[in-house]
Amino acid sequence: MFVHLTSAADAPRIRRSGVRAAGRGQEGARGVHCFPVLPSHTLTHQWLRELARFGSRGGLVAVHVRLDDAEPVLTGHYRDAARGAQATVTAAEAVRRIAALEDPRGHEVFVPRAIAPREVHRIRRAPQTVGWRYLPDAHGTRPCTCFGCRVRGGHGARRLRERLPHPLDGPPPPPRVLLARVAAAGEPGDPAVLREALHWFGMRRRGPLAELAPLQAHPDPSVREALVWAVAGWSTPGVAGLLDRLAADPDPDVREAVLAVREP
Repeated sequence: MFVHLTSAADAPRIRRSGVRAAGRGQEGARGVHCFPVLPSHTLTHQWLRELARFGSRGGLVAVHVRLDDAEPVLTGHYRDAARGAQATVTAAEAVRRIAALEDPRGHEVFVPRAIAPREVHRIRRAPQTVGWRYLPDAHGTRPCTCFGCRVRGGHGARRLRERLPHPLDGPPPPPRVLLARVAAAGEPGDPAVLREALHWFGMRRRGPLAELAPLQAHPDPSVREALVWAVAGWSTPGVAGLLDRLAADPDPDVREAVLAVREP
């Protein structure tokens, strides 16, 4: 017996037509992800909180599926799928392997086909607070708040970034603080200080263009290039004109930066 977790809104369709092969498995195969029903209720539904992070319609339900013991399936840790290392075994062997693991968290079974209605044993409401999120051992581990790891719009994402600011990915200091750093850099200004301030300005959607525009005449080309990357994503009026002027900069790196930010 296996359990497949899906949105409650899909339950009527599953009763009529079974489970569609909507999942993507190893090497792009289409099928259904599931997990064996183990004596441990928590391990059986371990994937619930991780799947719930991506949204559901009406919460998640557990679809119990009965497969033939000789049914070919793929099994292994979820990381193995990207490496093509999941093993093709029978359904009975997949249950035996996972049940024998000391820690089966993160393991999965992939059925490379749709599940027929006659194979659906029952559908029941699943507990919504069981399982792990992000990684099996993520609880108690300091979360990473870099651009690559954080989930924009996720629950508590803004508070997490404010509590654990990333040294490169922010959140950025307020504009008044950054402008004070630019002013304190002197005339024409310490390039390292100015580049750091422009790095933070580049994370904003709008900015004080009039105060930063004089940097287009800074003698250090790295500052002028940083200015290009900082204002490229702004919706502030006047950005296009500033980029037009920087497009004629004598330094080739600055000109290439303008071309790069203007590529469709």
